Amino acid sequence: MKEFDHIGFFNTEPQEGEFWVESLKAWVTNARVHPWRLEYIRFDEKRDPDRSDTGRWKLWNMPHFGYRVDNLEEAIEGEEVVLGPIEPADFGRAAFIHKDGAIIEYIEYSQLDTWFGQETPWRSTSDSNQ
Repeated sequence: MKEFDHIGFFNTEPQEGEFWVESLKAWVTNARVHPWRLEYIRFDEKRDPDRSDTGRWKLWNMPHFGYRVDNLEEAIEGEEVVLGPIEPADFGRAAFIHKDGAIIEYIEYSQLDTWFGQETPWRSTSDSNQ
């Protein structure tokens, strides 16, 4: 199963509702409380890989599309993984792939009631569709 989760944007300007995530060394917003499921990520230091590393360059310079998956290893098998698998927080594991010119994040959740320690209105898979 792959289910849409969020769209993530890297930015340089502070965003309303952002909070610091030490494990990422970044400020993030909670996509689960945004009406369009947008997540903003602002790092304390600019990450600027060489453009010849297309997937990694796109990861840090373009939006990504997040999808919830049941099994992260199965989802990334045979894909061009540009970051991960990682465990960014207590809610689960994630990996970023470069596919069809886009950056896709697959997330295998262990829980849905928090996002980097922030409470979320999502309690189950069915709740996230509201």
